[in-house]
Order: sequence, then structure tokens, then C-alpha cells
Amino acid sequence: MLIFVDMMINTSLVLSTYNWPDALELVLKSIAAQTVLPQEVIIADDGSTSDTKLLIENIQKDFPTVLKHVWHEDEGNRKAKIMNKAIAQAQNEYIISIDGDVILHPNFVEDHLQLAEKDVYLYGSRVNIQESALYSLFQHKSIAFNFFSKGIKKRGRTLHFLSLAKKQKKHANYSSKMRGCNFSFWKSDFIRVNGYNEEFTGWGREDSELVLRMHHAGIYAKRLKFAGIVYHIYHHEQSKSFLDRNDKIQQKTIAEKLSFAEKGINQYLTP
Repeated sequence: MLIFVDMMINTSLVLSTYNWPDALELVLKSIAAQTVLPQEVIIADDGSTSDTKLLIENIQKDFPTVLKHVWHEDEGNRKAKIMNKAIAQAQNEYIISIDGDVILHPNFVEDHLQLAEKDVYLYGSRVNIQESALYSLFQHKSIAFNFFSKGIKKRGRTLHFLSLAKKQKKHANYSSKMRGCNFSFWKSDFIRVNGYNEEFTGWGREDSELVLRMHHAGIYAKRLKFAGIVYHIYHHEQSKSFLDRNDKIQQKTIAEKLSFAEKGINQYLTP
């Protein structure tokens, strides 16, 4: 049964997607089944075709909270840009960021809100749904998983104990365990560092470089462990042809302790 709880934090859930409506359908189904709903869901669409648009329009009719679709033309991987555009439109103070290929545990949103702290971002890990399980997953459109489910890896990450999760302490340094598919932060902190750096194109480093700037700006991190659980749907790896270039951008941020992106979300904010 859905519980409408006033967590005292107004929340926008933002998810990035690109041309995978079958996965997006399951993600949205898992959002609709949350114990606590965000005030709005914003799909940051990096240039998907009309199949994705039609799916969203159909789901919007019965979706239990506000569902928005922010789209731009396909000019290659421009996740940084579409995320800035989507978050600029977010109407709420707290942002939960996921990818369009993760199925959420029913307590996912509630966990992020229970564990949120001022001037702190949260980052969680993911359970992996294996390639061998994809046919059954999409045929049955299942969103229910647990420790004993077939076709998953990293089973220890399925365990949900909020009392243990609350024992995690904030820290000042970047962790290599940070993943952009399971990430939340205050919109004001995101704006403080000017959001994603739009110098990034192609796969890699846009999430880690963002949080490095957050740390340089005095924002802390806290790991979600035993809470904020997501199940990542297997897919082939994206091209890493831009990785060397993106590494150099990140290394500059580290070397110069940059906290503000020159080209970021400020382009899309109204005064």
C-alpha cells in the first residue's frame, strides 16, 4: 500500500535516458511503486526517438505524481547538458538522480529522504541484473527483487536495513564507489558548483568530476549502505573513445581544485 508521508523535503527525481523504452518502462513502474513518492519525476532524454516519447505520454495518463519529459536532439552522448536542462526545471529543493536502466527498491526514495543532510550528497551502489535474466525480465516486466532472486550479482547489496544505514558518517573526500545512477543532493549545492560540466561529451567522468567540485566547495559525501537499493539492468558497454579527453578535464579540476564549472546549469536558470 502506498504511504503518502510528509518527509519535510520537497523532492524531484531526475532520470537520464537514451533510446531504451523497454528499460525506461520498468524504471517508471518501480518509481510508481515507491513507499514515498517524489513531488515530480523529470526524464532527462538525451535525444531518444519517438518510441520513448510515446511511452512517456502513455504512462503520464495514470502516473501517480507529476511526470515531465525534457528532451534535446541527438548529437552524441551529452548527458551533462541534458541533466543540467532537466535539473534547471526541477521545482523542488532536493534532487534524487538515477539512470534510466535501474529498477528501484520500493523504499528507495524514502531512504534517500531519511538519510539526507544539509550540505551533503548521498551516493549508493547497485545490484547487477545479468544478461541471462533479460528475456524473462522484459517478458514479465518484473520489478520485485530480493537476496534470493535469480539472475543477479552482488547479492549482499540487496539487504535493506535502514537502522544500519543511519550509522554511515559523512566524509570530506571523493569515493571511487560513487555512481551517478544512485545519487542525491540539494539543488542549491548543485547550483553552487554550476551543475554538470558541459565540456564532457561521450561516456565517462561527468559524475565524478561534478562531485569533486562539490568537495572543493565544502560539500560532504555520505555513502548509502543497506539502503537506497537499485537493480541495474545489464547492457553492453558504451564506447570509451572520449575517455582520455574526459580524464584530462577531470585532472584539471583536481589539480586546480576547481569548484565551479565554466559552462553549466546557469545557462538554463531564470533570474
